[in-house]
Amino acid sequence: MEKLRVGVIGCGRISVRHFLPIKAIEELELVACCDNKPERADAAAKEYGIKAYYSYEEMIENENLDVVHLCLPHYLHSKVAIFAFEHGVNVLTEKPMDVDYESAKRAVDFAKEKNLMFGVIFQCRYTEPAKLVKKAVQSGKLGKILSVRSVLTWNRSDDYYDSSDWKGTWDKEGGGVVIDQAIHSIDLVNWMVDSEVESISCSMHNHGHKKVNVEDTAEGLITYKNGTKYGFYCMNNYSADEPIEIRMVCEKGKVVFGYHDALITYNDGTTEDAHEEQVKKADGGKDYWGSWHIRQIRQFYNALQGREELEISGEEALKIHKLIMDIYEVGGMKK
Repeated sequence: MEKLRVGVIGCGRISVRHFLPIKAIEELELVACCDNKPERADAAAKEYGIKAYYSYEEMIENENLDVVHLCLPHYLHSKVAIFAFEHGVNVLTEKPMDVDYESAKRAVDFAKEKNLMFGVIFQCRYTEPAKLVKKAVQSGKLGKILSVRSVLTWNRSDDYYDSSDWKGTWDKEGGGVVIDQAIHSIDLVNWMVDSEVESISCSMHNHGHKKVNVEDTAEGLITYKNGTKYGFYCMNNYSADEPIEIRMVCEKGKVVFGYHDALITYNDGTTEDAHEEQVKKADGGKDYWGSWHIRQIRQFYNALQGREELEISGEEALKIHKLIMDIYEVGGMKK
């Protein structure tokens, strides 16, 4: 079978989580990469034996690609996705979809109009703990979710923001701790509850960062139409990236889970658990990204080749994107 031709746009830190899976999947051919910083594009091209471009337009127009992976600053995701769709190319993009809802919705509609596949990375849904909890919720074993809380305490120093020309900006990143760090835990809860949002109460602050004015702390309460109440707290002024913790109280039991472990304790005293082995890889990636990208990337290509339905489509990702945008609107800091 002829291999699918794949390119990667954006050769920054997260791109390794795309380059390596593409190279590992036998039915794919990694042919090109692009970055507007030539030194990064050249380094990736040399590492993976592919062609370097400094213009995504030129790469898409010249390489006859089947798929592009987007590892770009948030504000470019929809713009570049739409350009790819205009040229008949399927897209798998990193989260979030954009820095506003309208741009993300426009990209989703464009992909649908062109009958192309649009996937959005939320790799934390593919951990063994998350899959165990989702299965217990969907099967009815846990009954209705009554309430949830999530806590994220990570570290993002001023030096972290200084090292980037777009992190910590409203116009390019879209915010701070909510859109970049806590989006994954908020997404996991929203996915578990699977109900429309009724109301959001939220406060946001910048307590500890002098060089940026995005939020470094947020807390709030989300009430869903099915009655579930979800309280969240996130901050990136801590001294380390502690494991996130999500707790759920359900009609038939309680759940404690994060990216690496889950424990379900049912009201009758029985338990279920799941564990994700923490493997530290020498690939330049960050530990908190996990090793789960390849699971979602495989699923995307299985769907593209008609073997199964796409699980995290643009339409599916719009649910969490709208929630994140609404949190910012209520939080009142976004300029």
